[in-house]
This record gives sequence, structure tokens and C-alpha cells, in this order.
Amino acid sequence: MSETAAGLPSIAPLLRGYSVEVSPQSEKAIDSALERLESGTEVYLTWIPGEDFTRAVAPAGKLRNAGLFPVPHIGARHLESTEQLDSLLGDFTGVGVDRFLLIGGERDKPVGPYDSTLQVMQSGLLQKYKITRARISGFPEGHPKISDQILGESTIAKRNYGRELGLDLEIVTQFVFEGEPIADWLKQIRAMGVDLPVRIGLAGPAGIATLTRYAIHCGIGNSIKALTKSASFGRLLTDRDPEPVIRELVAAASNGDTSAMPLGVRALHFYTFGGLKRTVEWINAMRGN
Repeated sequence: MSETAAGLPSIAPLLRGYSVEVSPQSEKAIDSALERLESGTEVYLTWIPGEDFTRAVAPAGKLRNAGLFPVPHIGARHLESTEQLDSLLGDFTGVGVDRFLLIGGERDKPVGPYDSTLQVMQSGLLQKYKITRARISGFPEGHPKISDQILGESTIAKRNYGRELGLDLEIVTQFVFEGEPIADWLKQIRAMGVDLPVRIGLAGPAGIATLTRYAIHCGIGNSIKALTKSASFGRLLTDRDPEPVIRELVAAASNGDTSAMPLGVRALHFYTFGGLKRTVEWINAMRGN
């Protein structure tokens, strides 16, 4: 029996306007998005170091033509030159893309002239291609290589510069496996004056072993213990869905009110480690579709 069936309030209102993240290199994931997602859904397209990201342009065009909003990642440290950034933005906007997730990128050292998201924002190329929507990253459990102080200062700098450019900015967070750290982080950034809308990153339904592998790769903090606590081989083969995390977040941030998002959260963002099909089926079940 699910928690909702056991008498707890439905979390369906919190699943409005959700977004998902997939690999543009996966034809199966793109086809599943085209088949299953509602018109207007944002679909984030990952850029893994070493991949030819120009191959994401055609899938982005397919998604946009179907009424979805592709959001390609632009990794600052992945960019080899200003010319490459110019070309990517030109190619993506040429197929209808109007928003991007600007991230630092999973490299210790940049391969080109950009070391940070802010430097990409300052390149002048967003204005050249009339890009007015951008997303930036957030880290509720901190970053393994960047101090909380620097993260906070960087977020404020990006917010201030984004406003100078007239950008519609949102924060999209790394996934976390407990709700309380998310609530604490939201309260912290609000106290710092960061008033940007936030999409909370959650891992969609997947096996615990799969989630643990991705968490270690992405440098997730203490909440990984929520996955591995008292883990046995049999338990590692079971699935975990994000409902407990959503309920913990709501309980910690808004006294359990599931009728609306707390603390300026705009929507939930799902990392589809267990497959897009499984994530969308879970969302539809929670919404009673």
C-alpha cells in the first residue's frame, strides 16, 4: 500500500510543471519523451565530457517540434573556444531552443577560455542569440570541490548579472535523497537574498544499486546514507521512488502542506536514472492519471 493510499495527503499538486533530464545520445529516451511527455514540459539534455554535443541539436529540434522545451546543458569547462560556444548557441537556437542550463562542467580544469558559468553569461553570446531564459545549478548538500561560501557568492553574482541582462533565471538543483537538507538549503539561500525560483532535483524511480552508483559519481553528500543504511544484497535490488523525499521536504519547509510548493520552489526536476518511462509512469500514478 502506498503512503497516499494509507491516508496521507496527495502529492499530486506538487507534480505540476515538472521537468526531466535525459541523454540526447539515447534515441530510446528521446523517443520516450516524444511519446509520453505533456506539451510544454522542459527536457534537459545532458552534456557528458567527451561526447560530441553537436549530436544533441537534432534531438533538441525533434523535442521542440513536438511542443516540448529542450534545455541543453552548456558546460563552461567543456567549451574549447568562444567559437564553439557561438556555434552551439547558433545551432540550438536555429532549431527553436530558447533556454539553456549553464553549468561549470565536470572537469577540474577548463579545456578552453571559460572556467565558470558567469564567464559564459558575460561572453555576450546569449544576447547575440536573443536568449532570455537560463537555468543555473544549485547544490543542497554542497559541492565536493567548492566551498559553500563560494557557491553562495557565485549564485548571487549570477543572479545580479542575469538581471542586468534581463534573463529569466531559475536554479535547478543536484538530486538529493532526503528532504530536510533541501529545506535547510532553501532557507539558507533565501536568507542570503537569493530569490530566484528553484527546481528541486530528485532521482526518479530506480534500483537502489543504480541510484547509489550515480550518487557516488556525482559527489552526493550525506543523504546517500539514506540509500545504503542497513543495505543487504536483496534490498539493493529493490526500487526506490522519490515520494518519501518530497514528503520530507514539505514537512520540513511548510508544515506538511502539500497543496503548494514551499520557499519559492517552482517545480520538481527528475533525473531519469531508472528510465524515462518508469519516471513518467510513477508521476502519472501519483497524479491519479
